[in-house]
Parts: sequence; C-alpha cells; structure tokens
Amino acid sequence: MTLPMFPVDESPGPNFAGLLQKLGLAPPVPLVGELDDIRHGTTIVAMRYADGVIMAGDRRATEGFSIAHRAIEKVFPADRHSGVSIAGAAGPALDMVRLFQLQLEHYEKLNGAALSLEGKANQLAQMIRGNLPMAMQGLAVVPIFAGYDLRRQTGRIFTYDVTGGRYEEADFHATGSGGRDARTTIKLGWTENMDRDSAVELAVQGLYEASEEDAATGGPDPVRGIYPTVATITVEGFERVGDPDVAERFRALIQHKTEAGQL
Repeated sequence: MTLPMFPVDESPGPNFAGLLQKLGLAPPVPLVGELDDIRHGTTIVAMRYADGVIMAGDRRATEGFSIAHRAIEKVFPADRHSGVSIAGAAGPALDMVRLFQLQLEHYEKLNGAALSLEGKANQLAQMIRGNLPMAMQGLAVVPIFAGYDLRRQTGRIFTYDVTGGRYEEADFHATGSGGRDARTTIKLGWTENMDRDSAVELAVQGLYEASEEDAATGGPDPVRGIYPTVATITVEGFERVGDPDVAERFRALIQHKTEAGQL
C-alpha cells in the first residue's frame, strides 16, 4: 500500500481526521428521526492530586430505563501521558476515543514529538464540535480529558460542552447523569496535594455516592466482580488501578458506612 500524495496547499498534514476526509473515508453524518434504544454511558470523574491526576468512571450503560451493559469501559488512555473518559451516547463516544488516539499517534509519527497537553485538548474539542450535528439529534458526547503536563510538571483537567467548548478545571470535575452527586462528594473531600491513596479513595467514594442517588450510575457489583474503572496519570504515564485494589476500597467504604449506621 502506497501513502497518498497531496499538493502542498491541500495536504492535511498531521491532522488524521482531515486525512480521512481527503480520502473519502470519514463516516457520513446520519440523518435520523426519533432515536430509541441508544446506549448511554453515565458518570465519570477526574481530580488532581500530588503526583498528577485521577480519572474514574462507573461501568453501567443504559437504554432508557433499562440496563444495557454492566461492564462498559469509560476511561481510556489517549497516549502515554493523557487519558479521556466518556459520558453520553456510547457508540459515537467510543468511535471518538479511537479516532482521538489515532490522531495523537499520527501527529507524533509525522512530527517526531507529541502534542502539548493543551494541543491535545484542542484536538478533542474539534472532534466534539464535528459531532454537533449528531448531538442535535440526541447523540451527544461529553468527555473529560486529563493528563500530566510535562512542561508544567502538574496534572491538568479539561471539560467540554456539546458545541466543542473547552474549559480547564482547577482541581476536579465530574459529569454524566450522576455527576452532580459525585462532584458534591469530591468537593467536600478534596484537598490540595492529596496523596495517591487518598485520591483513589475519594474517587471511589464519589462514584459510590452517585450510584446511591442516580439509577443510571452503576455501583460496585461483587457478585459479578465488576467495579468502576480508576486510573492514574503521572510523569510515569497512564496506569490503571487494579480491580482487586478498587474492590478492597469499596469493601472498606461499605464497612465504614455500616459501622457508622449510614446505610
């Protein structure tokens, strides 16, 4: 297979989405009427801590008032030092994540260096803006992007609206149907320069409280061995927290609440 050649003034450069459009491979925007039985991801959170950022998400996907999937993944590495978590219409969100990962890899291969963290956040904003026609038909995607900024030596968090508006959060954020409850819990417990264990525990608590108040947010499921996804992003890179560790933190949280008479 030979690489396509373009005139200088028409080359998409390191823009992978632009390359797909030039080659006629970009998926068309569907024109649809009423949309039923669309799977939606729900609650995701992110917060800064001493070594970088924590990202977490529950595992439930819903179709209306039904549980469509009990173990969907909502937290993904974007590249070595950044991650993206998804809320909204699951199908378009997962496609957007895959295209975003390819875009960052494509850019780095062509330029010999990775995009800055702000550049990555801007690339994702353009993809969300490109999804606006689908969002207007009910297929909205609202991710959280976070990563470790190698230039500033700190973790950073970016949030979006359906029009592609990009906003940087100072310390933490949560979105999705249970986002308000998770955000309230994190707001009450977050402190500057939290250590890793405290940050993971707070993320777990935020998702637990969201699952208690929001039917679309999945809590821990020890019977099936399904627990929310939690990942850290530091100068060492993206690392998922192991399920046994997450399960133990949920057990400790539930035991504490039981002993305190809060269940």
